[in-house]
Order: sequence, then structure tokens, then C-alpha cells
Amino acid sequence: MKNIKLLLIVSFLAIGTSVSAQQVSKNALGLRIGDNDGFGAEISYQRHLNENNRLEFDLGFRSRDNVDAFKLVGLYQWVRPLDGNFNWYVGAGGGVGSYDTPAGNGSFALIAGNLGIEYNFGIPLLMSLDVRPELGFDDSYSDDLDFDIALGIRYQF
Repeated sequence: MKNIKLLLIVSFLAIGTSVSAQQVSKNALGLRIGDNDGFGAEISYQRHLNENNRLEFDLGFRSRDNVDAFKLVGLYQWVRPLDGNFNWYVGAGGGVGSYDTPAGNGSFALIAGNLGIEYNFGIPLLMSLDVRPELGFDDSYSDDLDFDIALGIRYQF
């Protein structure tokens, strides 16, 4: 009976330790595919800062109605456990970009928020679904509030 109690205590401690260690990986690299000002993909990199915070950088391409755009966005995120291998996160940041239209080229700046949910598969794979409201500052391409909804898949290392 003592061995069973000891085994249960050790098991609970091991599970508790592994759950807290899975909240934020040191690095994650992958793709974020979404639809904001045209369908496009972004190369996404996440860098661990401390137990529940990270930075995310996304470099992406968008295309819509004869307009092609590149965009770089940086976000600071707060990550919180939800249930099991699920986490939710919220963040804020900004970005810059450039666009090419038949009428000419230009550049823009934006501020962004971020809200999402992610699942850690237990292997070095992380899948997320998030929304990123972006307020753009430009007269032509990105001059309003847009909602970027995206699915992300990243390799953790």
C-alpha cells in the first residue's frame, strides 16, 4: 500500500511539472495562413521570454484585387494555460509593410492586437487559431481596421 501511495505522489508531481513546462516553448517556427486584405501566408517565429510570455514575428505575403503586399508584424504575447495541452494567448504589437498596385507602390504601418488558442501535440508540433485586428496607417492599401483570422502550425525547438 505504501508503494502505491508513493507511486501516485510521484506520478502527480511528474504530471504537474510537465504541464507547467509545456506552456511556452523556447522557439517555434512555422507558417501562419490567413485572410486579411487577401489570402496569404506568413513565416512565423515565436521566441520565449519568460514562463508565460513570448515574442512573435511574422513575415508574410498578401494578394488581392491586383495588389500584392509584404508585411512584417511583431507581437508581445501573454500565454495562459487553458486545459491539458491547450493554451490561450493575447498580445499587442505593430508592423510595417509595402504594396505594389498597377497605379504604383507604397508603404504602410500598422498597430495590431492578437487573441488566440493553441494546442501542443506533445511532439514538437504546435497548432493555433487566432484573430489579429490590425489598424493600418496609409491612404491607399491599409487605411482601416482589418481582422486577420489565421491558422498556424509551428515546429517547436
